[in-house]
Amino acid sequence: MLLGENSILETHYDVLSVKEDASYEEIRTSYRSAILNYHPDKLQKKSETANPDHELRERFLKVQRAWEILSNSNSRAIYDSELRASRQDTVVADDISLEDMTVEDTGEAMELFYQCRCGDYFFVDSLELGKMGYSLLRDGNKILLQKLDASPASVVLPCGSCSLKVRVLINSDIILSIDDHL
Repeated sequence: MLLGENSILETHYDVLSVKEDASYEEIRTSYRSAILNYHPDKLQKKSETANPDHELRERFLKVQRAWEILSNSNSRAIYDSELRASRQDTVVADDISLEDMTVEDTGEAMELFYQCRCGDYFFVDSLELGKMGYSLLRDGNKILLQKLDASPASVVLPCGSCSLKVRVLINSDIILSIDDHL
């Protein structure tokens, strides 16, 4: 449903181009815009002689299905629960906490890494964490990591060389020390 064997598939939130914490109004507005863009009657007018493209019809059906699920608070709650569960089901070699990771300040960004069994590293930097909704703040030799919505979460990181992955468990407001000797 949500996860393929090796890749993440598009969620209903992705289909409607909204964030997972979007309000009903935001979802409705995005749905209305998308449904107008992909409606078969509109597509037929654009191309009088040819049938509308199969991919555009499929997109229309995806938009419809996403709206059916996300517009109803009960079905949305079930969907969100399944989405969270599917993300937790990712096969990982180990669960680690941020405190287990080494932090290095490169000037441009702060890097967090953890050594893999193969000798390479699991790695994420502050720029990538920022895109995921986390903020890294430096105070002397200490780093404060904050998640903007303040709920516990996790991030799965792949190794730089092998196929292993780790799940980094993130609790809000964690303080880390910078490793100055690296």
